[in-house]
Amino acid sequence: MGGPVSGIPPLYQPNAAVETGKLVNDRGDFFSQLQTAFNQVGQLQTEADQQIAGLLNGQGEDIHKAMIAVEKANLSFQLMMQVRNKIIQAYREVSAMPF
Repeated sequence: MGGPVSGIPPLYQPNAAVETGKLVNDRGDFFSQLQTAFNQVGQLQTEADQQIAGLLNGQGEDIHKAMIAVEKANLSFQLMMQVRNKIIQAYREVSAMPF
């Protein structure tokens, strides 16, 4: 019962060696992951716009697919906004800390 969950690495490793260049790599990975997520949100919104335009032009396949595309875009945008809000909140908390 005390072992780590399979597939999830432990958060704290007291005997792990400190790597000096790891911080820069983690920062780059974080920004690239964030940029990828923003691009995916934009792509979903573009697909939803195309579905709606197809419906209005009479070339759309079906209203259900268009509604699903719009809802996917809406949910992904809401999630992106929540992530942005958490990042801003964390930045404000860190900037308010006395050093």
